[in-house]
Amino acid sequence: MSHELKVYTDADIDKSKILNKKVAVIGYGSQGYGQSTCLKDSGVDVVIGARVGGASAKKAEAEGLKVMSIEDAVKWADLIQILIPDEVQAKVYEEQIKPNLRAGQYLMFAHGFNIHFKKIVPPADVNVLMVAPKGPGHTVRSEYIAGKGVPSLIAVYQDPSGDSKEVALAYASAIGAGRAGIYETTFKEETETDLFGEQAVLCGGLSALIKTGFEVLVEAGYSPYMAYFECLHEMKLIVDLVNQGGISDMRYSISNTAEWGDLTIGPRVITPAVKEEMKKVLKEIQDGKFAAEWLSEYNSGMKKFRQLEKEGEEHQIEVVGKELRSKFSWKDNDKIINRDKN
Repeated sequence: MSHELKVYTDADIDKSKILNKKVAVIGYGSQGYGQSTCLKDSGVDVVIGARVGGASAKKAEAEGLKVMSIEDAVKWADLIQILIPDEVQAKVYEEQIKPNLRAGQYLMFAHGFNIHFKKIVPPADVNVLMVAPKGPGHTVRSEYIAGKGVPSLIAVYQDPSGDSKEVALAYASAIGAGRAGIYETTFKEETETDLFGEQAVLCGGLSALIKTGFEVLVEAGYSPYMAYFECLHEMKLIVDLVNQGGISDMRYSISNTAEWGDLTIGPRVITPAVKEEMKKVLKEIQDGKFAAEWLSEYNSGMKKFRQLEKEGEEHQIEVVGKELRSKFSWKDNDKIINRDKN
């Protein structure tokens, strides 16, 4: 299968497509914070749609952003970017957004979950598009401030106005993505690959790999502090090399001993059986099973979610890591996330 790669940068983009629009960002979590502050700094007329007087509203106002109720923000805006969690989007859409939509508005998402699985079905006379930065909102902001950007995906689901792609490109440019590269995809492809990446590799696969390696060393009698350094701390150093120059650059940087272990032992850990399990994970995403299970868990009170989350937080690697990190010379300096502010 051939996939042509087309990369858009700032030089390709008509910025007026977003500068002449009023933008409502619904929600002020990680992405809401990152995207709205970058839009503001790029000269976009932006407001936050949130519960007036709530904690998020106060954080937004402290950044110099105007806050409206979600209903008023939708009525005011030309473009609405929905940046609240996937699991609450459908309810908020039905109750607060849909009654206030008008023909020709642009309804935007940063993840295709609710559109692709038809939990939200917008009217045919509303443009539906996506701008999905390939990084957390806090990183969108920190890279923007540094004069760089986070690569972003764009997609168009329905386009009655005929210019949704140009609007998506302009929005992506305004949050800094045009400095790094903007790539076109579809709602289906973004949703299914994003969920798979999170589950099998980036979050689920990574955290399970780190914790399992840590457990093997500790159960064999080694110091948990040494196990932490070898299985968690150095992960960032390796991933930075992979991110900048691919797996080959990482292998160039490590010792021959480490590379021989990489080449011969990696396939013993990630076996054909693991790959088969990954294929099952992908199928459950494609057929909607994962989406249904997740929304059922959310709607039933998230008891299992909270239990598993608590077990993770109490794992020895978290206790050891907190102790070690508190002793690092830089401690909290230059942290990307400050929960009190963003």
